[in-house]
Amino acid sequence: MALDAITFEVTGGDEDVEDALRGASLLLSAQAEGTDNNQDLFATARADYGRLLGALYAMGRYSGVIAIGIDGREVASIPLLDTPANIRKISVRIDPGPAFKFSKARAMPLAPETDLPEGYAVGETAKSEVISAAAGAAVDGWRAAGHAKAAVAGQDLLADHNKATMAAELTLNAGPLLRFGPLQVTGQDRMELRRIIKIAGLPEGAQYDPEKLEDAAERLRRTGIFRSVSLVEDEEITAPDKLGITAKLVEEKPRRFGFGIEAASSEGARVSGYWLHRNLLGGGERLKVDAEVAQIGAQDSGMDYSLGATLDRPATLSADTTATAFFRIGHEDEEDYVQDFAEAGLGFTHYVSREMTARVALEYSRFWVKYPSEEINFSSLALPVGVNWDKRNSKTDATQGFYIDAEIAPFLGFDSTDSGLLLSVDGRAYKGFGTDDRVTIAARLQAKGTLGASIDRLPPDYLFYSGGGGTVRGQAYQSLGFTSSTTGRDSGGTGFIGASLEVRTKVTESIGIVGFADYSQIASDGLFGGDTLDHSGAGLGIRYATGFGPIRLDVGVPVSGEDSNPQIYIGIGQSF
Repeated sequence: MALDAITFEVTGGDEDVEDALRGASLLLSAQAEGTDNNQDLFATARADYGRLLGALYAMGRYSGVIAIGIDGREVASIPLLDTPANIRKISVRIDPGPAFKFSKARAMPLAPETDLPEGYAVGETAKSEVISAAAGAAVDGWRAAGHAKAAVAGQDLLADHNKATMAAELTLNAGPLLRFGPLQVTGQDRMELRRIIKIAGLPEGAQYDPEKLEDAAERLRRTGIFRSVSLVEDEEITAPDKLGITAKLVEEKPRRFGFGIEAASSEGARVSGYWLHRNLLGGGERLKVDAEVAQIGAQDSGMDYSLGATLDRPATLSADTTATAFFRIGHEDEEDYVQDFAEAGLGFTHYVSREMTARVALEYSRFWVKYPSEEINFSSLALPVGVNWDKRNSKTDATQGFYIDAEIAPFLGFDSTDSGLLLSVDGRAYKGFGTDDRVTIAARLQAKGTLGASIDRLPPDYLFYSGGGGTVRGQAYQSLGFTSSTTGRDSGGTGFIGASLEVRTKVTESIGIVGFADYSQIASDGLFGGDTLDHSGAGLGIRYATGFGPIRLDVGVPVSGEDSNPQIYIGIGQSF
C-alpha cells in the first residue's frame, strides 16, 4: 500500500514563515520527487525535525513546537530500528511561536573599524544567521588587522521565553599579531618554484593581511597555468610571529587550442583559431599563435588573412605587471584598397585591481597599400597608453555592470605618413530586470579619432569606416566612407562615433530574443570636424545559450543612409 498524503500545517497565519518552512522541509521535497519507500520516508521524517528547527532559528523563533506524525504516531517516539511497515499518512504541524528580539547584542573585544551586521542590535529580530554573521565579522575584523588566528572564544546565548528575547554575547580571542612566513608550494610539475613564488608576490615578513593572501592566489590563477589554486595557512605559528603559507596547486595541461566563426551576408564568413602554450619555458611564459581568414565570400571585397604570435610573461617588473611581445603579418583585400602589413611591439600590462588594468606599449607598423590609382607605403611608431575597467558579471553574456576601455596613442609617421594622435573609447553598460534578469538593456558608445594628421597621409588602419557587424547592423560592410577631393581615393574618416542599444529578453532558459538599433557618424577632419556622414540600422535577433556563450543570429535593415538589402549576422557571444 502506497503513501496517500503528506499534510503540512503552520499556525499563526504568517505566509512568509510558512513559505520558509515549506522550503526547508525534507518531507515535502521527498513528496515532490515521488519518494514512496517506507524506510526512506521514515528517515526523512526523523531528519525533518532538525531541518525545520534550523529554519525557525534562522527566523529568530526559539520557542517553536514541531510535531511530525506517521499514521498517528509521533515520529520521535518510534524506535530507530522499528521502521513502520506500511506508511499511509504523514502529518507535519508546526507552531512557530513569536519572533524573539535582541535584549543584548555584544561582541568583545573588537578590532578597530570592525563593522557588525546592522541586524545585530538591541530590538532587532534575533535571527541565528545574524548571530553567526556577527561572529564572522568580528573574527574577520581581527584577521584584517593582522591577527590571523583570531577566533570566537565563547558565546553566551540566553533565550527568555517569557519575554521572547535573546541575550547574545560573543567573546573574541584575537591571538597574536602575525607576519607572513615563507611561501611553500606543492603540486607544481613543470612550473619553476622561484617563478611561482615571484608571481604570487606574497610579501614575506609583512604583517598578515587576508586581502594580500587572496591577491597572491588571484595572481597565480590569472596565469592560466593552474587548474586549482589554494593558499592554506599553517596550523602552528613559527616563532616568534610568522605564519607559514602553503600554495596547493594543480597544473593545467600545457597546451590548448580554440576557434571561432562568424558570418554576415555582405562581409562573408570569418574563421579564426589559436594555439596556446601556457608555460613555454617553465616560468609562466604564455605563447599564443593565432590566425584568421576573413571576408570569405564577401560581396564587394576579397579575402583577408592574418597570422600573429604573442608572448606574455607574468610578474615582470612587479608581481602585478605582465610583459607582452607580439608580431603580426597579414593581407587585406578591401573594396577601396589592397594592403599587406606587418606589426611588432613590446608592452606592459599592470593589474591595478581585479577589475582594472593599465597598459603601455611601443609598436611599429608597416603598410604596403595599393589603391586603384597608386601604391603608397606607410609606416609609424606609436606609443599607446590605455586603461581597461571591466565590472560586468559575465564577459560573454553580461546582464549587470559596465565595461570601459580607453586608449591614447601618439604616433610618429615615416615615409608618406603624417604624425598625430590616435584616440579610442569603448563604453558598455548593462542593466537586467525581473527574475534572473530575464530582460536586459545593453548600451554601447564608441568614439575613435585620428587627430593632427591629414586624411590623405594616413594608412587605412588609422581611418574609420562604418557599416556591418560591430558598427551599424543593417548597413552593408564598410559602406560609409569618404572620397578625397584631393586624390580622388575612397577611404574611411578620421573620426568615428557609434552608438548601439539592445533589449535582450529570455523566452526560455536557452532561447532569447533581441531587438537592436545602431547609429554611427564619421568625420573627415579629426573626431568631429570637416565633412560628416551618418547612417543607422535596426533589427531583431535570436540567441541560443550554450556553455561557452550564446550563439547569435541577427537580421538588420537600414533605417537611414543609403538603401541596402537586409543584412544577416551569425556568431558566438553577444554582439557586445
